[in-house]
Amino acid sequence: MNLFILTIFLLFKVGLFFIAWIGEKILPFTPRFPYSDIYLIPSGLPGWIWSFANFDGVHYLTIAKQGYSAQFTQVFFPLYPLLISIAQQILGFFNPVVLGLFIANAFFLLSLFMLTKLLKLDYKKDTIRWILLFLIVFPTSFYFGSIYTESLFFFLVISAFYSARKKWWLLSGILGALASCTRLIGIFLLPALLWEWNQHLKMKNETFPAQGWSASGRKVLDFTFSAVRSPLALIPVGLLSYMLYLQVKFGDWLYFWHAQPVFGAQRSGASFVLLPQVIWRYLKIFTSVSISSGAYFISLLEFISSLFALILIYIAIRHKVRMSYIIFSFLVFITPTLTGTFSSMPRYILMVFPIFIVLGMLKSRRLKSILILVFTVILVILTFIGLYYNRTFSVLEYPHGTYSGALFSTEKLHASARRERATRRRIPALAGF
Repeated sequence: MNLFILTIFLLFKVGLFFIAWIGEKILPFTPRFPYSDIYLIPSGLPGWIWSFANFDGVHYLTIAKQGYSAQFTQVFFPLYPLLISIAQQILGFFNPVVLGLFIANAFFLLSLFMLTKLLKLDYKKDTIRWILLFLIVFPTSFYFGSIYTESLFFFLVISAFYSARKKWWLLSGILGALASCTRLIGIFLLPALLWEWNQHLKMKNETFPAQGWSASGRKVLDFTFSAVRSPLALIPVGLLSYMLYLQVKFGDWLYFWHAQPVFGAQRSGASFVLLPQVIWRYLKIFTSVSISSGAYFISLLEFISSLFALILIYIAIRHKVRMSYIIFSFLVFITPTLTGTFSSMPRYILMVFPIFIVLGMLKSRRLKSILILVFTVILVILTFIGLYYNRTFSVLEYPHGTYSGALFSTEKLHASARRERATRRRIPALAGF
């Protein structure tokens, strides 16, 4: 199995770099996004390499070098740039882009090994191979090999689940805390792993037998006290520590949220929007936007990928995929949609790992092979299209062209924000979600 993992990982990396290299030869990569002239072009690296470090990647590189000196970069949680900063201090002779890419890819490889260990607790070897294949050729899997938080966060999530399954509660709590210091959705490990904790108590016969309303209340109270005393209570520490830092440094506990409007992506922050309403919005988009426009293509991609993930989550429930995985994945899926859009969902659903379990469990080998081929083709197309637009990931991250960025110059930042507020109503996005 280890050889299989190494093989598919190397094929994944070589394949993506080859696509980027070919893309640059056919359509030379001329970046038009902010900061390319500060971190990427001066790196001396080929464009097909540093194209995997643009947009959010440049923000992480900035934070790694200068801390949160650039206003509004607080939307990006600190653990990943901290690791890049530490690597720079130890290996300062390496370019920070190289270090960022190395860290991302190293954690993705580790994620594949940890996911295998987790899956071995419930599934056969042949099924596990298919699950890994579906993960690695998923159309947006290129984020795992980029200067984004995907690979680190995925490793921490899978490792936290594995530790909980092995009853290593302290380690699980620590990993969960690190996850909540990497991305906001890391906090969703808390309810998921508390389900595992409850199963643990049941096996030890430490739960209070419910007999009537008073007994049920006592049972809930006993579990609550037990959970608070458990190592899983460490999970929110990562998020709370970052909030404390923001309060001390900038006077705003929720700066990571309040800074979101600068990264707008057509979201609604004033109220919750239910899933049927979001679907209806997209159906209206399809009837009002030209089918030949880029906006139509991106909206269709977001819509299909979101419904695809939702259907697979339902199938995972029906096939009794472990409930803790479902709890985490459903919260990861549903939370961004409450802002009224499926924007960036093709990226977010990478963390909804039960969908890959469901695909790997399909009984038809032919169907699985066809899906692998289709996913691979789409992955190639999305990578190439990104280069075609000279904005490798922007077509997925900021699909409606609303990205303004957190400019390194404070004056430019305020000017940009003022112009946007004057011309349109800004609505929060979940840039570091």
